[in-house]
Order: sequence, then structure tokens, then C-alpha cells
Amino acid sequence: MGKGQQTRETIVGTALEVASVAGLDGLSIGDLAGRLGLSKSGLFAHFGSKEALQRAVLDAAVARFVATVVRPALARPPGLPRLEALVTHWIGWIEACGLPGGCPLLAAAVEFDDRPGPIRDMLRREQALWRDTLVRAARLATGLGHLRPGTDADRLAFELSATAYGYAVQQRLIGGPVLAAMVRAVLADILARVRVDDVAGRA
Repeated sequence: MGKGQQTRETIVGTALEVASVAGLDGLSIGDLAGRLGLSKSGLFAHFGSKEALQRAVLDAAVARFVATVVRPALARPPGLPRLEALVTHWIGWIEACGLPGGCPLLAAAVEFDDRPGPIRDMLRREQALWRDTLVRAARLATGLGHLRPGTDADRLAFELSATAYGYAVQQRLIGGPVLAAMVRAVLADILARVRVDDVAGRA
């Protein structure tokens, strides 16, 4: 990796931490340059615009999410074990994504949900991909006989997502072990409603 690429990755890593607290709009070229000991022009040269920096930060957040949540879950056997792993790792990400302000993707979704443009389009695309991942996992689990025949995969994905997103908000504001135990119980209840009890090979 060249020095320029190393510098760029350092900038994006720092910007991701800042954005998790201050939001994407809270990113400042001058502030980042001061934090990193760079000139404003030198930092700006790596991106060319604030929007380009924001897109790089979102790319980095998505890469972290995939590495922390998606890849470990896809390593599990297909069907219910994989679906459960996706949900479990997602909750783990919400609780400890390694960033001071929590999940930057959720924060950005709230920040840009009514602001048309490339950043909102990117967020919509990534959320659609994540939703499709849950839907495909649920459909596969149904096809393998792990979930009851006729299980509505779209509705199941929505229920799981709504619960996780609700937890993400309350976890930041309230937190605590009671809330953490509650969300896990609710998610388990959602899956128990559609699970076939004698699924073999779930371990």
C-alpha cells in the first residue's frame, strides 16, 4: 500500500469516528486536517469535495458492517442458523460497533432520509441490500424446512428490522442489561413463531 493510500485510509478512519458522533454533515475538512496534522489543501486533495469524503466514510462503514455482521453469518450453515446469526451479529453491531457514536449507517439514514441526492441514494441502496439479505436468508430457511411453509419472508425481515432499529435508538438513549435482554427475547419470539421446532443440525 502506497503512502497516499495509507493517508487516505487514515483520514477516512478518523472521519468515520467523527461522523458517528457529529453526523456526515458534521465532517469538517479543517477539523479533520487539524486532528491529523495535515494541511486543509492536502486533505482536500484526497477527495476533492465534502460529498466525496462523505461517500468514502459510508463505504468504510458498510465495509465494517459486512465484515462484522454479514460475513460471519454467511459462514454459518444455510437456513435458520444463518438467519439467526445475521440477527445476532446485527444486535452485537448495534451494541458495540467500535465507534464512539454508535452505528454511523443508522445515524446517516436519519440525517439524510428527507434530503434527496447521492448520499441518500447510497443509503437507500445499502439498506435495500441488507433487507434483501434478510429476506433471502428467510426464504432459504423456509425452503429447507426450518421455517413453517408459507412463511412471509418480507414480513419476517420487516419485523426483525423494526425491532433491531427500535433497539438501536433506545440502546443509545437508555441502554442497560434489561433492554439488551428484552430485545433478544423479542427477536427470539419472532423467530419462534415461524420456526419448525424439530429443525435438525442447527448447531
